[in-house]
Amino acid sequence: MHHTFDGGRRDALRLLSAAMAAGAWPASWAQEPFPAKPIRVIVPFSPGGAIDVAVRAMTDRVAVEVGQPVVVDAKPGAATIVGADAAAKSAPDGYTVLVTTSSTTINNAGAYKKLPYDPVAGFAPVTLVSLGSVMFAGPATAPYNNLKEFAEWARAQKRPISYGTWGKGSSAHLFGELLRTRYGLEMQHVPYKGDVAALSDVRGGVLDTTFSSPVSARPLVRANAIKALGMTGPRRSGGLPELPTFGEQGFAGFELAGYVAVYVPVGTPKPVIDRLNKAFVAAIRTPDVSQRLLDQGQDPIASTPEELAEVYKRDAPQWLALMKAAGVEPE
Repeated sequence: MHHTFDGGRRDALRLLSAAMAAGAWPASWAQEPFPAKPIRVIVPFSPGGAIDVAVRAMTDRVAVEVGQPVVVDAKPGAATIVGADAAAKSAPDGYTVLVTTSSTTINNAGAYKKLPYDPVAGFAPVTLVSLGSVMFAGPATAPYNNLKEFAEWARAQKRPISYGTWGKGSSAHLFGELLRTRYGLEMQHVPYKGDVAALSDVRGGVLDTTFSSPVSARPLVRANAIKALGMTGPRRSGGLPELPTFGEQGFAGFELAGYVAVYVPVGTPKPVIDRLNKAFVAAIRTPDVSQRLLDQGQDPIASTPEELAEVYKRDAPQWLALMKAAGVEPE
């Protein structure tokens, strides 16, 4: 009888240990179900810009999915480094989420020798939100109407042509450097905190040209306040379908698309990541959020965490090679 009890207890403990190791601890036994309080979503871009607009549409739906408030915390600056660092240093409990572009995990790794966060090991993937393109624009009064005419104009100026981006090593910076190195244009990089301020400076004649997201630029393009010249990426944008791509205009090398993705600090428990994935995927797939993404030239994806990790593995070497080809040296 004594042995039977011991064996039964050992079996029960073994089963319990196995269940805990497999993450199968019953929710009713846990301290509290996730989420039990508001979730903070850090966006390392300017309020009102493309990413901010998309994230706010998403988080409204995420809040419904999880039954808790979701607060967007805009932390722009230093090519997403300010916001990414704040997220990486947050508690890995699922209550701080980072929604950012591939600049944070890929481009910054090639542009800076030392980052305050680890672009690879600092974050755990949640979902790939969308793949996106950026557009290139000049002032409405410009004497050129397409990329070929712009290139001819730029060469005739006998001075550096300024172009705005949202930070060193960003996709926009790489595309500007490609214009310089591959097409022989004397381009001068001017980094901004976001594309909204850069667009304003192009409109005001302070800046020659800028790269921008379609959503930030579209109202100005439609109002003839700036002139759209071309779209990067493998195909035309849903946000400005009339605008030809760089490739269509004979400018090769601009086919790579950046992406928007959701991350949490590394060490966040897998069940919490899965819960966040389920909520964000449901939000991205709602017609209004999908349309909002399409309107700004983003193709909605809504992946698993594993699929986001695979996209990173595939794209990172290509982006880093482009950075090297464009002459971007880590500083």
